[in-house]
Amino acid sequence: MSNITLQIGGRAYTVACDAGQEEHVSGLGRLIDEKVHSIGTGHNEVRQLLFAALILADELSENVGRTTPAPAAASVPPAPDHSAALEAIADRLEKCAIALEG
Repeated sequence: MSNITLQIGGRAYTVACDAGQEEHVSGLGRLIDEKVHSIGTGHNEVRQLLFAALILADELSENVGRTTPAPAAASVPPAPDHSAALEAIADRLEKCAIALEG
């Protein structure tokens, strides 16, 4: 296991990930940070993260539901399933919300 620090919404979050997954998880953190910044500062941190997760889940849902015909001669690999990662993010956000409310 490795620990990495993600900068999201101006705050640092240290998270654990499997060895070799550091760059992938860092990229996911940057994507979440972009969404948090696009929401603006009119909400508290938990709400910003919740909205970012909802926006990302919506985008993923739209992309998964979209089917584009592949050329007959080309083999296109299936799109990766990000549902487990999104569920983990949602669980973390819920735990953060509970901790902040308590």
